[in-house]
Amino acid sequence: MTTGTDGAEGAANPSAHGARTDPASAGFAARELIRHGFTGPTSGMAPGLVQANLIAVPADWAFDVLLFAQRNPKPCPIIDVLEPGQVESALAPGSDLRTDIPGYRVWRDGVLAAEVDDATEAWTDDLVAFLIGCSFTFEAGLTEAGIPIRHQDAGRNVSMYRTSLPCRPAGRVRGDMVVSMRPVPAHQVAEAVRITDRFPAVHGAPVHIGAPEAIGITDLGSPDFGDAPVIEHGDIPVFWACGVTPQVAIAESAPPFAITHSPGRMFITDAPESDYRQ
Repeated sequence: MTTGTDGAEGAANPSAHGARTDPASAGFAARELIRHGFTGPTSGMAPGLVQANLIAVPADWAFDVLLFAQRNPKPCPIIDVLEPGQVESALAPGSDLRTDIPGYRVWRDGVLAAEVDDATEAWTDDLVAFLIGCSFTFEAGLTEAGIPIRHQDAGRNVSMYRTSLPCRPAGRVRGDMVVSMRPVPAHQVAEAVRITDRFPAVHGAPVHIGAPEAIGITDLGSPDFGDAPVIEHGDIPVFWACGVTPQVAIAESAPPFAITHSPGRMFITDAPESDYRQ
């Protein structure tokens, strides 16, 4: 069942993973951990705070990327845009986009040229950075409802797949949608849809449920990004639009230069989920 590809901004609900902490201090602590060498996936980190994908492009490509995101809000819900040369997001005072993400990808002419833990040397003053809401944000709400997060339980990165669902092109930017997949027990699928539908700023409700071949995915065990999924008996694959979509667009559209996050390794803001929930 495919559930659509449109969306809008707004999302989420503070988490109850353990003791509650002040959102700003939790975000600061997570970014400090990352600055000092943490390189793993950020699913489950700083629960209750908004996480974000990154794409940074030269200023003369920024309008095309902005228009692409506006035309494809489901996979690309923008939550912040930084001006050329700016590296501190208003969503995380004191942050630095060059150091506060656990992994970066450096692209040249649409080709992945390097993967680094610190993007300071690669960053240039003409880059315009876009932060795109991430579905890791709503995982706390799923957990609160008793819906298992299989990749967290297994200590793995979430599974992500390139689909056959085309995004609307914009100027020089085009590409197919990427989705993240979470196996959900069949009796909890409706609840997962209800919960995530309230969080459009972090991708919102699923775009497809069941039948992966219907959206061009031929092998769930071999994701294009992230780790292979853990699927238990009675689980249904549920697919959410994913902020890795711009990386497919980079490969397709070949801007001269770009920096993105590594899939599953996000920028953690100080923004509470509740500020974005509809």
